[in-house]
Amino acid sequence: MSNQLHQESYLDTAPSNSDYTKVDSLLKAAQSGDTTALSTLFGLYQNYMRLLAASQIRARLRVRASESDIVQETMLNAARGFSEFRGTTGGEFVTWLRAILTRRIQTLIQTHVEAQVRDVRREVSLEAIGKWMDQSSVRLENVLMANDPSAGTQLVNHERSVRVANALALLNADHREVLMLRSIEGLDFPDVAERMERSHGAARMLWLRAVEALRDKLEVRNER
Repeated sequence: MSNQLHQESYLDTAPSNSDYTKVDSLLKAAQSGDTTALSTLFGLYQNYMRLLAASQIRARLRVRASESDIVQETMLNAARGFSEFRGTTGGEFVTWLRAILTRRIQTLIQTHVEAQVRDVRREVSLEAIGKWMDQSSVRLENVLMANDPSAGTQLVNHERSVRVANALALLNADHREVLMLRSIEGLDFPDVAERMERSHGAARMLWLRAVEALRDKLEVRNER
């Protein structure tokens, strides 16, 4: 899959860490009918949802699909069904959004997987997709724990994942791509090199530079 898709899928912008201190009050306002607050909430988690969608499209589907479009559809479905949301915290909101994204990806699998694996695709359950997303989130959190010395136990899992997703959105396309392949999808370096059409050594060096760039972004964002 080319880098062009991923350049189109990220806006090269990200909310500041301090924006997330307002999540509970934004949820309360949105549940009282404030559409601006709801829009702000969706914006806070957009990079995280894009990253989850990208990890599943690339690792599981192997089809040319836009994670940006998938996330937009997810957010539209969430907006239509927001009256059904009963949570009060950011963690509950993220869990709810992930469930909607999971259902959308299941539909995508049923629609787009090649004909020769039709029998397999029928067996792909919501539970399986959710487990894949959990695995991607764990890898995402591991990237943060390895590269953000300030990331401690005060951050719950989804907060760590959101932080890395926002930092990734600010990287250049090659750095983001190599981190997706190596650190999120968990590919070995020979496979990363093949996917990026580089030598093994060049892919490894690119990953090291990308890790350093990610660390720099995380350190800068920790000051905001």
